[in-house]
This record gives sequence, C-alpha cells and structure tokens, in this order.
Amino acid sequence: MKSNLQIISGKYRGKKLFLPDKARPTQNLARGALFNMILDLPLDTTKPFVVWDAFAGSGAFGLECISRYDNAKVIFTDIETDVVKKNLDSIKANAKLEKVDALSVIKTYGPECDLVFIDPPYSMFGVGLLFVKKLGKIAKSGTILIWEYESTQPKPKIDDKWIILKEKTYGRASFIILVNK
Repeated sequence: MKSNLQIISGKYRGKKLFLPDKARPTQNLARGALFNMILDLPLDTTKPFVVWDAFAGSGAFGLECISRYDNAKVIFTDIETDVVKKNLDSIKANAKLEKVDALSVIKTYGPECDLVFIDPPYSMFGVGLLFVKKLGKIAKSGTILIWEYESTQPKPKIDDKWIILKEKTYGRASFIILVNK
C-alpha cells in the first residue's frame, strides 16, 4: 500500500515506507514527537541496545531506531511480515524479523530488550494490557516500554512492575511510556 509514512530522522530520513493493507500507521508527526520524548528517557543510546517492535505492522518504530541509532539491534515481530521485510530491504537494513504473535515470544525477546514498542490493533486493547503484564514479569530492570493505544480507551491500569514516565495523546493515538522497576 502506498502511503505518506516515512522515516523521520537519521540516515534514512525521508525514506517512504510501505504499509500493510488496512493498516492504521502512527502518523509521522506523532512518531516524531514520540522520538523526541525518547531523548529524555533513561536509555543509553551510545552503547549497543536492543529494540523490539513487537506488533510491527510496517515496522515504522523499529526502522526509525535503525535510522537514528547505529547501536540499535532491532527485532521485529508480527503475524504478517511481508511489508516489514520490504521496508527493511528498501534500506538494506539487517534486523531480526519473525512471523509470530508477539505474545507468544515475550519470554524469548522480553528479557534481552532495552526498549519495546507495542502498537497492537486498536480493537485489541486487552492484548496490550496482557502484553504489558507478561513483559513486566520477565523484563530486566530499566527496560522501557512504549505502548500506543486508541485515545478513546480508558487509561490503562498498570501493575506495580512498571513506573509511568510519560503519557501523551496525539489525536487518536495515546502513548504511555513505562520503565520496568
């Protein structure tokens, strides 16, 4: 699917991204603001770090990390990966890509991640809650989780494994940024 979605900053700035059919991508403006917030988070991007784009869709979050941070090792998971692969190939990026339900690989990828993006379909708010709960049990201290959900949803009840660092809404998209205790 042709779109106006693009990489916002870094070495691949301006690169147009392909979208899966029926996608609801995070708009460039909201994604840009989110990455500006990341600058203030307790994440050392001067050393190698692991990013997991758990419900990848187009892969926009992980691709933005690849573009901005030379030290980022990025993992993409989704039940459909053709579009992420196409976007990775278009910038000749090397990353781990697995066609799988993100919930089923939390124990595999969760313990090694420093930064996790989750953006399940808006209709699957409960999947987001379940993911946050499961990841909280096995993530290392200091893991940062960024969850995008539909702004019409009630503020999620976050268990005591996480500390809320920031919350922001951009139109239809609400973001909650958490750090594991």
